[in-house]
Amino acid sequence: MDQRARPYRSVLYIPGSKDRALDKARNLPVDAIIFDLEDAVAPDEKENARATLKAALAQGGYGNRMRVVRINGLDTQWGEADARAAAEMDCDAVLLPKVESTEQLDALTALIGGKPIWAMMETPRAMLNAAEIAAYPQLTGFVMGTNDLAKELQTRFRPDRLPMMAGLGLCLLAAKAEGIVIVDGVYNAFKDADGLKVECDQGRDMGFDGKTLIHPAQVDVANTAFAPSEAEIDLSRRQIAAFEECEASGQGVAVVDGKIVENLHVVTAREILAKADAIAALAE
Repeated sequence: MDQRARPYRSVLYIPGSKDRALDKARNLPVDAIIFDLEDAVAPDEKENARATLKAALAQGGYGNRMRVVRINGLDTQWGEADARAAAEMDCDAVLLPKVESTEQLDALTALIGGKPIWAMMETPRAMLNAAEIAAYPQLTGFVMGTNDLAKELQTRFRPDRLPMMAGLGLCLLAAKAEGIVIVDGVYNAFKDADGLKVECDQGRDMGFDGKTLIHPAQVDVANTAFAPSEAEIDLSRRQIAAFEECEASGQGVAVVDGKIVENLHVVTAREILAKADAIAALAE
């Protein structure tokens, strides 16, 4: 499946060192998995985690899910070995933490060859350089690191995330300008489904493709929030039908539910239906 066409509603972090978690992930209804060699792996487990993850990916069983490997930063003692190992893993992209410049991406490219790169965007400098980073030829996705960003900004927690809206907006603009994937940061209170729904709905309304998750209990909420609703699918079909009927007859202006339907609405409608089809295909 083409990366830009596939859904990214739910993007679950899985520790690369835990056999049980790696196995369980094969049956979770997530759109993408970030196999983590960084924060989720203790220092004394780093080397074994590479071998464990490589074996799990080689075994397969993850279906159509996007498989992303997050390595340690190249400025750490583990980063270079992680990158070389990830280059040989059966994964779809390598995720580099704390990206702030294209020079970091150059260094990663030298280690992993032609594999696609995703970038963790989690510092003020990353936000300011988002346009340049998004335009990097080998880069195909942004992952927002909102916990680190909040720490760097010295903000207080607010349900509306107002203190980090400027940073989120800069990354969204950059991602949309370059046509790359962008997924929202995690919601830490994994037992708070109502709070998660509020943040997912906000992210969806802003234009994020999906949500990074820290627990399987969050998957259903994210999948629902970032999928086209039945009402949106129905409206899209009726808009397309009305527009095509007017085009065929050469008469009048298409109107659905009292609102004019122009070509731009039809483009959006077709994108909604394509996304719904892609979600259905992912479940097969």
